[in-house]
Amino acid sequence: MPQLNIVLVEPQIPQNTGNIARTCAATGARLHLVGPMGFTVDDRKLKRAGLDYWHLLDITYYKGLADFFARNSGPYYYFTTKAPGRYTDLRYPDGAYLVFGREDAGLPESLLVKNQPNCVRLPMRGEARSLNLSNTVAVGVYEVLRQWDFPALQNAGRLREYDWA
Repeated sequence: MPQLNIVLVEPQIPQNTGNIARTCAATGARLHLVGPMGFTVDDRKLKRAGLDYWHLLDITYYKGLADFFARNSGPYYYFTTKAPGRYTDLRYPDGAYLVFGREDAGLPESLLVKNQPNCVRLPMRGEARSLNLSNTVAVGVYEVLRQWDFPALQNAGRLREYDWA
């Protein structure tokens, strides 16, 4: 099965990280948390947002960006409101890392400048500053999985008492 990696750089809001953890658990994506974070991993708000899915997570922690890059080899795709291209304009290969910055500051501009071809954005109205981080991650994750035809995911639901047929 192809592997998708979600990278949160210095996340600050535990509820966002909990929601993203739940998305990763439901889709099989690996979660990478790059410090320093604005909360501790035993934060009650973090755990509540992730509900009872923590046992489904493949999660790795890093001291900072240098530690993360030293331990991983990409390819990396940087989600930012400052990108010239859309997230749907790229093809994401197996092993892709979708990288997201902190809620209040995004990713470092020096990182974006060095990696401009792999910087992508979600289109939105010019008056809007950004989408919520957990929403942006979910959109990115499901675009990659759509391109991969949703491998190893349950693609049809069922009602308790009735068949769809």
